[in-house]
Amino acid sequence: MFCGDYVQGTIFPAPNFNPIMDAQMLGGALQGFGCDKDMLIDILTQRCNAQRLMIADAYQNMYGRDLIGDLKEKLSDHFKDVMVGLMYPPPSYDAHELWHAMKGAGTEENCLIDILASRTNGEIFQMREAYCLQYSSNLQEDIYSETSGHFRDTLMNLVQGTREEGYTDPAMAAQDAMVLWEACQQKTGEHKTMLQMILCNKSYQQLWLVFQEFQNISGQDIVDAINECYDGYFQELLVAIVLCIRDKPAYFAYRLYSAIHDFGFHNKTVIRILIARSEIDLMTIRKRYKERYGKSLFHDIKNFASGHYEKSLLAICAGDAEDY
Repeated sequence: MFCGDYVQGTIFPAPNFNPIMDAQMLGGALQGFGCDKDMLIDILTQRCNAQRLMIADAYQNMYGRDLIGDLKEKLSDHFKDVMVGLMYPPPSYDAHELWHAMKGAGTEENCLIDILASRTNGEIFQMREAYCLQYSSNLQEDIYSETSGHFRDTLMNLVQGTREEGYTDPAMAAQDAMVLWEACQQKTGEHKTMLQMILCNKSYQQLWLVFQEFQNISGQDIVDAINECYDGYFQELLVAIVLCIRDKPAYFAYRLYSAIHDFGFHNKTVIRILIARSEIDLMTIRKRYKERYGKSLFHDIKNFASGHYEKSLLAICAGDAEDY
């Protein structure tokens, strides 16, 4: 994927948007013993995040209650996770996911990898702020205490959000490629540090050149080299960074495919990626998924999920019958 490539989400601002009417409809849907789940899906998946926040304000004014609180109280299981997840602004949603990934029984490393390997400097900055506001806690400190080794060092570097932007230096690319190649041969602590410094700090454009040079020097693709030389979460994180630099929608297509097929539908991962990417590149992710795996994402979700949970995921995918 190159700079000029156009990526597209699946959720856009609704035309003729009326937050007061939506808040009224949601109030009705959440009243009484039953709950009109179809109505919740129709409204919340068909509005963009900024519109949902306006609906939540209108709801608060109208009923004196918190919409997220009411959704949590009335809904259950994965369907609840989807509906509540849609209500967070993107930085708050990332913060929420990271907090829960670190505060559970064990640390959910794949969540940390997915988020920190893929977010832009601006997204990382906003996520750190949101984390601090929501949890009165420091994201860097929490990552430091919940992880270890070179995996931790790399996450700590990414969470700074200080990657160079738009800058390229072709002469430097050959040097960096040599350092990466040596790091794959020698594997000392110092080499691991140099490897992650290059992958975390150089611009995407510079790293495209570096990966090309790496191929020229070693006759090997950088991903294959990392997979051969390293293991564990450090290796997974380095590969995620490379894949995100090359083609972010393809990275998420791969993550969705493995969450659905290798982990027996890992709900948290599927929900997180669909919600987080819905207004950024989910349509492009769907395209990459179909190209790479032959089946559509729509088809695979239909196969593995059910009920209103399935319906809500498909609505976020904005798929249609042809995709089946």
